[in-house]
Amino acid sequence: MLRPLPIVSFLFLGLLYLSSCNQSEKKAPKITKDSLKRRSIKEWNKTIPGNFNSEQELFFDTLQIESFITAHPQLEEYAPSIRKFYNSRHFAFAWYNKNGLIEQAGNLTDRVKNLKDEGINKDVPYRASLDSMIYAKQTKKPDINLELMLTAQYFVFAKLAWEGMDASISKSAEWFLPRKKIAYDAYLDSMIKAPAKFAGTTVAPVYRQYDLLKNFLIKYRDLEQKDSWQPIVADKKSYKPGDSSEVIAKIKTRLFKLEDFKGDTTNTHYDDELLAAVKQFQERNGMGADGSIGPGTLTELNTSLKKRIRQILVNMERSRWLPVKVDSSYLAVNIPEFKLHVYHSDSLLWSGNVVVGQSLHKTVIFSGDMKYVVFSPYWNVPTSIVRNEILPAMRRNKNYISTHQMEITGYSGGLPVVRQKPGPKNSLGLVKFLFPNSYDIYLHDTPAKSLFGESSRAFSHGCIRVENPTKLAEFLLKDNKGWDATKIKTAMNSGKEQYVTLKKKVPVYIAYFTAFTDRNNHLNFRKDIYSRDEPLANMLLKEE
Repeated sequence: MLRPLPIVSFLFLGLLYLSSCNQSEKKAPKITKDSLKRRSIKEWNKTIPGNFNSEQELFFDTLQIESFITAHPQLEEYAPSIRKFYNSRHFAFAWYNKNGLIEQAGNLTDRVKNLKDEGINKDVPYRASLDSMIYAKQTKKPDINLELMLTAQYFVFAKLAWEGMDASISKSAEWFLPRKKIAYDAYLDSMIKAPAKFAGTTVAPVYRQYDLLKNFLIKYRDLEQKDSWQPIVADKKSYKPGDSSEVIAKIKTRLFKLEDFKGDTTNTHYDDELLAAVKQFQERNGMGADGSIGPGTLTELNTSLKKRIRQILVNMERSRWLPVKVDSSYLAVNIPEFKLHVYHSDSLLWSGNVVVGQSLHKTVIFSGDMKYVVFSPYWNVPTSIVRNEILPAMRRNKNYISTHQMEITGYSGGLPVVRQKPGPKNSLGLVKFLFPNSYDIYLHDTPAKSLFGESSRAFSHGCIRVENPTKLAEFLLKDNKGWDATKIKTAMNSGKEQYVTLKKKVPVYIAYFTAFTDRNNHLNFRKDIYSRDEPLANMLLKEE
């Protein structure tokens, strides 16, 4: 299930841990090639912002920035950020103190050098120059070119790793959630001026899933280098507890490599340990967790590591686009997961199944503010459904309208205006939840409860059917005086439409993630039901 990391907290905090920056009492360590060896992710997360010289004891001439940009034209787009950053510091050095270059210069160089581990398939401009400068013999005397190169590379890193591809790309992918807006110059400067405030905290401006997926990206790439990942070929239709087969040992080995199984991989018996591992694997791949290893489960087990890596990369990019944090209560729907998650700030309160749009009637990726709960609603049938479904049905059955508790209220454009009366057979169920938007999408109840038992739930015309409408109504109306469970139940079954305006609007985010981590830090994959992954993957992996 979708982590239950907020789509917005999964809406959204980064994991770059920051350490204090006052190093004036210590001798700055000499930076050598050995000190710049690949660090663990945990160590790397101490590296970028907030670890600079806060003493502002060393200054330089403002014209040196212009000379630097002239000499490095590929950094021209970052010049405004560089100027603003140093102007706020009164042109004090950030990467040097009186003892010389601070350690974090090498840490930033590591991050820039290893952009591939950030899911970035391109190099930064002038990286060779940065490498040669950082590896050169260090002295206490500040080098203005290195100082400015480090700051420039910070902003390059921020754009690539934190901001992501241009907004035109996300729009072309029909991603209409608001892109986050971060002033990276002010963000960096604030951490330099108040390092203690940021030390040891999770403050990087990236949705939290980004770093969690990054850890799995490194694991899967390492696994791809070490394992040929040959398909497992079944010798029977399915495998269940108690079965024995050489194939079972291969399945155990595969699940061990995927971190689902922890037992003896040479044992050919389907035991309890394997049952638990199979169920976990099925759950995190969005399947019915029955423990039976049939064709569907084997297909997922045989999915290539290359494909999984592409999925991770695509969803890391989507994580870069999201707002960092939502401090209020909010709803988040992850379309490929078929789940609604209800949050208060960063805390998941509960989750429930949903039905989303078919591939022909895709649910739109966007956000809005929930304003109304409508009890015993009419269903105003969309014109497209009237034309394509109801009119043909009326020709076949003259009693179709009355049989389905519908009524014609007028005519428009040569078509009847049709609505379905409130009641248990109404296609919207007993309640709907409105967050006004130009896409005419909303959440609602449904009389077709059996669909929630399906593992893949893309059946609607675009709106989102919720499994627990009463619970959702109670959550949304918790601040509206008098709307307790009894009153809500009565209104749902009154047969008379009633609008209730929420005392507090509740943000709603409808997102699209096919790879994410859950609350147990398990990597989840879901099918790309709207075929949105491949176009984005191709753009991300295109050689620059």
